[in-house]
Amino acid sequence: MTSSTHRAARETSRVALVTCELFPDLWEDDHPLRDALRERGTAVDAVRWDDPATDWAAYDLAVIRSPWDYVPRRAAFVAWAHGVPRLLNPADIIEWNTDKRYLGQLAQAGLPVTPTEFVEPGDTWTPPETGEWVVKPTISAGSQDTGRYSLPDQRTLAEAHVTRLRAAGRTAMIQPYLAAVDTDGESALIYTSDAGGELRFSHSIRKGAMLTGPDEGTIDPGSEQITPRTPTQAELDVATRVLDHIPGGAKRLLYARIDLIPGPDGAPLLVELELTEPSLFLTESPDAATRLADAILARL
Repeated sequence: MTSSTHRAARETSRVALVTCELFPDLWEDDHPLRDALRERGTAVDAVRWDDPATDWAAYDLAVIRSPWDYVPRRAAFVAWAHGVPRLLNPADIIEWNTDKRYLGQLAQAGLPVTPTEFVEPGDTWTPPETGEWVVKPTISAGSQDTGRYSLPDQRTLAEAHVTRLRAAGRTAMIQPYLAAVDTDGESALIYTSDAGGELRFSHSIRKGAMLTGPDEGTIDPGSEQITPRTPTQAELDVATRVLDHIPGGAKRLLYARIDLIPGPDGAPLLVELELTEPSLFLTESPDAATRLADAILARL
C-alpha cells in the first residue's frame, strides 16, 4: 500500500475513544492521544460505552479508554464489549481481565504474583493473626472498595469489609500490604503495539502509596502521585513473562500495563495486569501519545 493510500485511509477513518458519563470528553490523560490522531487526519469521537444511540459498526475501531463506571454493571459491560465489531483490546480479554481472579491463574502458571487469597460469597474467612493486609473486590476500578488493615488491631474492620463484599455477592481478595510501596512506590510499565502488532515497551511511571487505612469509598484517580521512572531489568523481565501468558497471545493487544511492587526480598511482584481501561500516563512521556496513535492507525 502506498503512502498516499495510507493517508487516504487515515483521512476517511473514524475512531471511537470509549469513555463514560463521568468523563464525556475523556480523562485528561487521553487528550494527547485524541489530538495526535486528529493531527494525522483521523476523525475521533469520545463515546460513552453505554450510550444506546451509538452505532458502533460506524467506527473503524473502538479503543477502550476510561469507562470507569462499569464496575457495578460488569455483566452489561462485557456483553457490550462482545457486541462491538472492532474493539481493542478484544472482548474476550476484557471479560478475562475485569475479574482479578486472573491473578490466581497467573500465579498457578509460576509467575511472581502478590500472594492472594480469594474469598467467594459462600466462603468463610479467618483473618491472619498479625500483619498489614489489603482487602478489595475482584471486580473493581480505581481502588474502589479497597482498604488497608493492620491486624490484630483492625481485625473487626477487616472482617466487616469482607462480610460486606460477600453479602453483596462479590468475591473478596486479601493480599499482604507490600511495605516497599511506601518507600519505592509502585512501578507501572506501559506497552503499546508497534506497526507489526508486537507489544513494545513504551514508558514507565512511579505511583506513590495511596492506601492509608480502612475502606472509605472511591479513591480519586487524580490524587495519585505520578512521576516518570526508568524500570529495572528485573521489572522488564517480569513484564515479559507476564505478557507471554496473555490468553491468545499478546500480539492481539493494542496496549498493556503491568503494575509491580518489590516483595519482601526486593524482587518485583505483579500487583495487577491492566488490559481493559488503565490510565496509560501518556502525559508523562513526550512521545507516548504519538506511539499509541501510530499503533491505532496501524490497526485501521
